[in-house]
Amino acid sequence: MKISTKQKEFFRFCLVGGTATGIHYGIYLLLNRVMNPNVAFSIGYFVSFLANFVLSNVFTFKTRPSAGKGVGFTLSHIVNYLLQSGFLNLFIYVLKVPETWAPLPVYAITVPINFILVRTALKSPRL
Repeated sequence: MKISTKQKEFFRFCLVGGTATGIHYGIYLLLNRVMNPNVAFSIGYFVSFLANFVLSNVFTFKTRPSAGKGVGFTLSHIVNYLLQSGFLNLFIYVLKVPETWAPLPVYAITVPINFILVRTALKSPRL
């Protein structure tokens, strides 16, 4: 069975995304002890975003970072951040999921969406 380029990219995306998610979640858990969950989530997201941009270009999609790709990556992550923040608040305040666990279903919902957005941004021939 031959593995397609998109399947390989998705596997690498999951590795890089898992690393970025681990960074994000770890920072969230640490900061959530001393601040609002939305602020802790945002700080964690920003730190993981920086590592994710470099790794997504170099390792996942084998592209060269550029200003255009940075803009596309940033826009895709703004959409992803808004989705994640909305779901975080839904799980914490509406569904009453404990703050410690709430990010986990958020990631499960948004990772496939983010793959499509990031792949589009980084593989676009226009950027």
